[in-house]
Amino acid sequence: MGKITGFLEFQRVKETYEAPLKRLKHWNEFVHTLSDDEARQQGARCMDCGIPFCSSGCPVNNIIPDWNDLVYRQDWRSALDVLHSTNNFPEFTGRICPAPCEAACTLNINNDAVGIKSIEHAIIDKGWQQGWVLPQPPARKTGRKVAVVGSGPAGLACAQQLGRAGHSVTVFEKSNRIGGLLRYGIPDFKLEKSHIDRRLAQMEAEGVEFCPSTYVGAAEHAEEGLNTRTPESLQEEFDAVVLTGGAENPRDLPVPGRELRGIHYAMDFLRQQNKANNGDRVSKQISAKDKHVIVIGGGDTGSDCVGTSNRQGAASVMQFELMSKLPETEDKALTWPYWPAKLRSSSSHAEGCERDWAVATKSFEGKNGKVEKLIAVRVEWFKDKATGQMKMREVEGSQFELPADLVLLAMGFVSPVKNVLDAFGVDLDARGNARANTDDYITSAGKVFAAGDMRRGQSLVVWAIREGRQCARSVDEFLMGTTTLPR
Repeated sequence: MGKITGFLEFQRVKETYEAPLKRLKHWNEFVHTLSDDEARQQGARCMDCGIPFCSSGCPVNNIIPDWNDLVYRQDWRSALDVLHSTNNFPEFTGRICPAPCEAACTLNINNDAVGIKSIEHAIIDKGWQQGWVLPQPPARKTGRKVAVVGSGPAGLACAQQLGRAGHSVTVFEKSNRIGGLLRYGIPDFKLEKSHIDRRLAQMEAEGVEFCPSTYVGAAEHAEEGLNTRTPESLQEEFDAVVLTGGAENPRDLPVPGRELRGIHYAMDFLRQQNKANNGDRVSKQISAKDKHVIVIGGGDTGSDCVGTSNRQGAASVMQFELMSKLPETEDKALTWPYWPAKLRSSSSHAEGCERDWAVATKSFEGKNGKVEKLIAVRVEWFKDKATGQMKMREVEGSQFELPADLVLLAMGFVSPVKNVLDAFGVDLDARGNARANTDDYITSAGKVFAAGDMRRGQSLVVWAIREGRQCARSVDEFLMGTTTLPR
């Protein structure tokens, strides 16, 4: 490495944030990118550790030691090339990825991992600022046509790779704007949509076509006002079809009172705010203003609901998690270099939120059809001696209630939209996902492929990018008999 003793000389420096009281007044990003010197020092901390566990911990297998060294040497242009060699959209992952690479970093044994995510963020931002990120149109066209259904990270990564391979690619999206989860599932304060827009401009210059407001499936399931394309028409017009529609069916909470007004799925709440921020007119928008908000679910989506509720002016925000509270520090000897189970707090939690763990919702109560309170009980988890599985039981006498004007269900997603998969005649796995392996990503429906959350279930943006890239390689090989696209 460029600085052999760098990990001994320099400390980890984190990106700084705008103060909570200031950032709550707007919907823009608030993370300050590292300066050139800070990024250089972070790059210098990368050890010559022999086996780069960071690369194997990263779903797209970023060549992290190489671009850390290049940033240390201030060769930003080469660092960008190395970064782009494995990741189509580092501006997305550099902002919203939970950084499993840092959990796998050798220095993380001392709880002092290299700031890999912050370096990635700095590299791609400098690339855009310097005008280095340019369209890469193919040298020749193959004459093959590919339809990509769904414009989230998996669909966009797959489309860009196939477009650069010379295929004519058309991306279909049911929403009025392209971007899928990136556009409507992630709040603007974590990912401003201008980052998506400039990538779309790059892809259009490379020859990719986009068809928003288009539903693919049986006409009877299409929403009013959308264009409709049947699976039969796509299979007839295109040489291959790739399904990347994500896992959109949210997990419900079937308890008494669930039908009361004021109880919503988290993604409906987040999607409406993102639409409003994009300039769309949203009828009867779900609002947290002056309300006591309860978020059920302790993951990233729940955290996004917390940040959005506070920006809307909630009177209070409480977040519940069914599982027990995790330790603040993991046992490194047992977990490293794998992703550890430990307590994580987001920037949204720092903006104002009460949190509680091992809480199960029993029912909702209200008046005139509107929710007013949540009834909950504390639970304890134990290992079943017969099966070895973890089970829960209620703590006797622990029932309590809280005021609740708005309840947001953020308990994850169970499967893709079944109507779309059924329309293509795709076989499903035991969890309701499209059945396809990671060797070729092809489904039971012949020339129909599946990738991303629609195939693997709810997961991270970085996993979606990985699957989109790998699927593109399989499609290219399917169409041409051979491929030069990276896996």
